[in-house]
Amino acid sequence: KGELRLQSLTFDDAGMYQCIAENTHGIIYANAELKIVASPPTFELNPMKKKILAAKGGRVIIECKPKAAPKPKFSWSKGTELLVNGSRIRIWDDGSLEIINITKLDEGRYTCFAENNRGKANSTGVLEMTEATRITLAPLNVDVTVGENATMQCIASHDPTLDLTFIWSLNGFVIDFEKEHEHYERNVMV
Repeated sequence: KGELRLQSLTFDDAGMYQCIAENTHGIIYANAELKIVASPPTFELNPMKKKILAAKGGRVIIECKPKAAPKPKFSWSKGTELLVNGSRIRIWDDGSLEIINITKLDEGRYTCFAENNRGKANSTGVLEMTEATRITLAPLNVDVTVGENATMQCIASHDPTLDLTFIWSLNGFVIDFEKEHEHYERNVMV
């Protein structure tokens, strides 16, 4: 097949490899460099977020993406408690931690541990719960005669520590109020 397979690579396997294809009409060459990478886990380039926000009753994914070769094994702790997969908590193969049905009890310091045959490292972030955003007054269906104006309302409750933005769309396309100001008008009630 013209394929070269190398197994259980070592640093001695690094170098320039050359494939030569030959027949009665001639000969051609192709080159490729093989680099062998090996490093202990490090979070220097991609540390965990120091503050992670999650909505009450919602779902959060906390990423853990250290640089490491070979791929590390991952484990997580909340404070001093080692976390294991369960009904609400799951550790993904890529190291991310998923928590569903967030409650106040989920708040705290989360640490991701990464370890391979070259070493180990960890990174920590704090999970804080926020009140979930809820629509308290949804737009209603409206029948309007052609040429008349229509007003639609949308009111939401949200965590007071976070900003809230309303986005309106028509048939799946977001309305640009600046470009379409002659047809649509946004009224913000405080």
